[in-house]
Amino acid sequence: MRLSIAATVLSAILAAPAALSFVPTTSGGSAFVQRRTTASAPPSCDVAGCDRTGAALTMSTAEAAPAEGRKETYQFQAEVGRVMDIIINSLYSDKDVFLRELVSNAADACDKKRFLSITAEAGDDAPNVAQPGIKIKSDLEAGTVTIEDSGVGMTRDELINNLGRIAQSGTKNFIDALGKGTADVNLIGQFGVGFYSAYLVADRVEVHTKSMQPGSPQLKWESAAGQSFTIEDDFDPAISDPIDTSGTRIVLHLKDDSLQYLEPSKIEELLNRYSEFIEFPISVWKETTEYKKVPDVEANADLKEGEEPKMKTVPQTTTGYERMNNQKPIWLRSPRDVTEEEYADFYKSAFRASYDDAMIHNHFVLEGQVECKAILYVPGMLPFELSKDMFDENARNIRLYVKRVFINDKFEELMPRWLKFVRGVVDSDDLPLNVGREILQKSKVLNIINKRLVRKSLDMIRDIEADEDSSKYIMFWNNFGKYLKVGVVEDDRARKDIVPLLRFFSSKSEEEYLSLDNYVERMAEGQKAIYYVTGDGKENTAMSPVIEKLTSRGYEVLYMTEPLDEICIESVRNYKDFDLIDATKEGLKLDDKDEDLKKEEEKLNEKYAAVREYLEEALAGKVQKVTVSSLLTDSPAALVQGAYGMSPTMQRYMRAQSVAAGGDGGVPGGYNQAVLEINPSHPIIQDLERMVKADKDSEETKNFAILTYDVAGMTSGYDIGDIKDFSRRVMALMSVKARDDVQDAVVEDDGDDEPRNVEVEVVE
Repeated sequence: MRLSIAATVLSAILAAPAALSFVPTTSGGSAFVQRRTTASAPPSCDVAGCDRTGAALTMSTAEAAPAEGRKETYQFQAEVGRVMDIIINSLYSDKDVFLRELVSNAADACDKKRFLSITAEAGDDAPNVAQPGIKIKSDLEAGTVTIEDSGVGMTRDELINNLGRIAQSGTKNFIDALGKGTADVNLIGQFGVGFYSAYLVADRVEVHTKSMQPGSPQLKWESAAGQSFTIEDDFDPAISDPIDTSGTRIVLHLKDDSLQYLEPSKIEELLNRYSEFIEFPISVWKETTEYKKVPDVEANADLKEGEEPKMKTVPQTTTGYERMNNQKPIWLRSPRDVTEEEYADFYKSAFRASYDDAMIHNHFVLEGQVECKAILYVPGMLPFELSKDMFDENARNIRLYVKRVFINDKFEELMPRWLKFVRGVVDSDDLPLNVGREILQKSKVLNIINKRLVRKSLDMIRDIEADEDSSKYIMFWNNFGKYLKVGVVEDDRARKDIVPLLRFFSSKSEEEYLSLDNYVERMAEGQKAIYYVTGDGKENTAMSPVIEKLTSRGYEVLYMTEPLDEICIESVRNYKDFDLIDATKEGLKLDDKDEDLKKEEEKLNEKYAAVREYLEEALAGKVQKVTVSSLLTDSPAALVQGAYGMSPTMQRYMRAQSVAAGGDGGVPGGYNQAVLEINPSHPIIQDLERMVKADKDSEETKNFAILTYDVAGMTSGYDIGDIKDFSRRVMALMSVKARDDVQDAVVEDDGDDEPRNVEVEVVE
């Protein structure tokens, strides 16, 4: 909210007819002045409420209406302190960005100097050019951080215009002055407020500068972000170091809550995050310790002639500038000029992936309506941060840059979340960022870049699939297949492109993955649909009795082995004119003979009506109904779902989600419409029919019936609701079998009631 309000206020400032600027007043204060008006107020300023104090200017309202026919034009006015407060405290949500903004300004100054030096005419007036660079040094005792560049520097007028005028971008004016030519200049600033981010961490800022224009003096600008600033000659070497040739030195006097920026390690961290690809060298003043071996004087005191002197290791501490940005921004180069080794090194360095080799990369340039340069990578292994949460918010996959300066890696709008695993760099000047460069706004430009990134990502995945080494795509699928399934569900625009990349196990593929294209190619003659079953894991899914309905006819069955598979496949519906049908649903139809099959099943339902009615009564509350199926071959029964029922795998998933959300783990009854199908040709069903006819009220018949349901449920992927009751029924069945075995083992008597005399011979 703070950012949006600030952006609105600043937009009003930027759109105002006049640029607001500090100007020194005779009393040492400052005021915003009006640069131009459509029609100025009369000299007497007889409008009531007109404020001419020259300090805080405010909008005023006339107490009396102007004379008839008289028209006056006034400019919006603002209180400078309030505007500064908005810029400093509302544009940026993270004060770490102060270093990004100031280093970017320094890089612009260096680039301006380079450009002007190249274009300057040779002669005595040509500027003396030193190698542009940026240096950063912290002073713990003074509580200051100094950022110095050897760039173009500023004159007194430029100090007033660039630093004293809010929202006045010197960089933008420089670019406008160049026109729309093809000058080799890569300037970053555009809003004219980046300098004021210094006040996020500092309560006072000094700017020492010297212009590269011949004869320019060294000047000092200073302000505490209040109503005014001062400019003075900076020629006393006892107070400040002289600047060679040209450049700018910014000294930040840190606030008490920002002293962490005095640590060189913190500065290094921010530079590595935001400015590691700046073109000009960035060096940090730091203390380094090296360990060297030197002769041990004490140990060598009694050293005999010919003996090797003893050594000891001592620390040697040195201080000096060390360059931070050694990495090259290879995405700005032509893809033809970058080697595979450079791509690999960049991936490992930019994404801290020392132990991972990317499977593939795609380096491209988008020109025309939108200009964008990017490199995308498919990792060789699942990134650690995604191993626990596939959509971890802390996983920064796409890094956004503007002319080498890192802006953010949290823009979810750049890439859909189903491509969360793809890593890359995007550099574009056309992205609609807010002034603080922290919010990516919705626009046509963003939509175009998003489409291109998705397309290029799919191209990489297809290239992996087409590789002669099929193990590469298997590795990719094992690592990132679940993301493609999410893409099928969530991305309507890319769904048709993703579906051919999906992989499944099947009843014929054994341990190999199968694509839908492979399935269609080897469909049985006369098969008119693609069939699949759902389950929990490959082995459990293969146990489903409904598979018999299809394999008996030579049809292949796809295995959906996790909840995401089921959600994904329901989003597909059909593929290459073939419908995708869930074989675990009630009323499965296989061919044109289904009408005859329906009549046959009606006869069987009538014939086994007593068994069906008994099972429906015994299983009341557990199944919706009981039907006879002529498609089952080896199994006595199977549990299938109604047209709108949930598979057992999905039911378990829903229960887990309910518990995680604080619920009771229950599944709405309307989603659990199980139907029990029985196989009339199976001996178990025939035994049940006999038992029902003989004594349907017996406990043994009831146990047998419910046990048939339990077995059908387990093989169909359902959980046993009452394990104790299930165990009791199994043990009852085992007891009956045990009694039968004992009775069969009894030796029948031969009918002789008289005792037998047995002679025993004793051997001594």
